[in-house]
Parts: sequence; structure tokens; C-alpha cells
Amino acid sequence: MIRSMTGYGRAEGRHKGTPITVEVRSVNHRHSEVMAKLPRALQAHEDRIRNLVQGRVARGRVDVTVNFSGERDPGRGIVLDRALARRYHALLKELQRELGLKGSPEATLLASFRDVIRPTELAAEEPGAVRAVELVLGRALKALDQMRRHEGRTLERDLLARLQEVEGRLRTIRQRLPAIVDERAARLQERVKRLLEGAGAGRDSVDQSRLAQEVALLADRSDVSEELTRLDSHLDQFRAFLRKTEPVGRSLDFLLQEMNREINTIGSKVGDTVVTQEVVAVKAELEKIREQVQNVE
Repeated sequence: MIRSMTGYGRAEGRHKGTPITVEVRSVNHRHSEVMAKLPRALQAHEDRIRNLVQGRVARGRVDVTVNFSGERDPGRGIVLDRALARRYHALLKELQRELGLKGSPEATLLASFRDVIRPTELAAEEPGAVRAVELVLGRALKALDQMRRHEGRTLERDLLARLQEVEGRLRTIRQRLPAIVDERAARLQERVKRLLEGAGAGRDSVDQSRLAQEVALLADRSDVSEELTRLDSHLDQFRAFLRKTEPVGRSLDFLLQEMNREINTIGSKVGDTVVTQEVVAVKAELEKIREQVQNVE
């Protein structure tokens, strides 16, 4: 079963009364890229968190956001950094003296500066804290995977329907090929007949074996049986990849390149209006499939 590269997962937990929230978002990307937005206490563990995500998501850009704050009791939900407030106050007093300003910095102004008043954060050094975050991250990644699987099932249904459409177009091409050979042989014979009549020669003067060789050459030049066989094989492989559980986006993209190569060869070999129309339709369908495959992990 294929997975979409787009999804969202969220999970919550607690460690010794401290709430932990993890959100994971993934979008399309050619490679694997993890961007983590972490509290300061967890920044030293960023590589560890990134490795956990990459172990579960093989392809796509993933944004991970981890939040935790203290709500153990109303008095300990926030913290005042007195040393930082004093430093801000000293700097403001120094600026006032330099500019000759009167008055004194108000407490409300000091409180508005970054990190003077902030929520109590979980200390990463606290025993079990990082492990608790990892457990919540694991649940968020599980929710992300469920959404990506659901999107993958929708993609799979669409891709299978488009593969059927391609196969129907290829059947039309196959059915048309014998008639093309007959029509070209008849045109060749008619051309030879007109040339002979114009030269005053009789039909008996035509080298029938040579004419048969020319007809055979025409048929050989427009023979696309190998290309059609390879296309059938690529379509079978495509379906087989859709049934796999591991990431297959790159493999599907490669198969589409090969299918485009084969259908282009058919179009160049067979200069027939009906076949050309079918080739154009197949190429349009393959382009739609390619757009969808860009969403597959």
C-alpha cells in the first residue's frame, strides 16, 4: 500500500504534570528533510528527534513542533527571571542617562521583554523527560502515518483507473496495426500501378518478389510489437509497486519515464492518424499519472 507524502499528526502527553504537545506536518519533497522547532531545553537533542522522524518517514519534508510548559499548579505555571529583569533595568537606566531622559523604567515595560516572564519549561535533564517527549512524538508520527496511508489509498485508486485508461488506448493501437500494414501495402501497389501505366508498361513487368520485399520493409519499419510488450511489462510492474509497503515513489517515477519513451517511439514509427490520436491520449494520461506520483512517498 502506497503512502502520500502529505499528512498531519498530533499527540499530547504529560511528564510529572507538565503537558507535552507534538505536531508533525509533512509535504512533498524529492528527498527526506526534517525541520524541528523545539523548546530551548530540547535543542541539544535535535539530532535524536530528527533521526526518530527519518526512521518513520522515508521521503518528504517534515516539520516537527514540540511544546511543553508547566501547569503543575497555578503558582508555578510561569516563572520570573529576576536577574534578566535587573539587567534590562540597568541597560534602560544607562540609556536614560545618555539621552537625558527623566523617570524610571516601569515594571510593565520590563515584563514585555523576551523571557523576563515565561512559562515554566520542562527540564530536559530531568530523568525521563526526553523519553516522555519521544513517546509523544511516536504517537504523533503514528497519526501522521495513518493520514498518509489514507491519502495513499485515494492516490492508488486514481492511479489504477488511469492505468486502465492507458491499457484501453494501447489495445486500440494493437487493433489498428494490421489495417495500417494492409493500407500501406495497397497504397504501394497503387503507386507502382500508376507509375507503370504512365510509362506504358504492363502489370506483368512488375517484379512481384521485389514488391513483396518492399511491403515487408514497410511492415517492419512500423512494427511496434516490442514497444507494446515493454509497455505491458511496465504497467504490470507499476501495479506491483503499488502493492508494496516500502516507499516506491522514485521507482514509479522511473517507470513513467520508460513508458513515455516507449509511447514516443510508437508515435514516431507509426505515422497513422488513429494511432497518433491514441498516442497523444496516452501521453496526456501518463502526465496526469506523473503528477500524482509526485505525491507518493
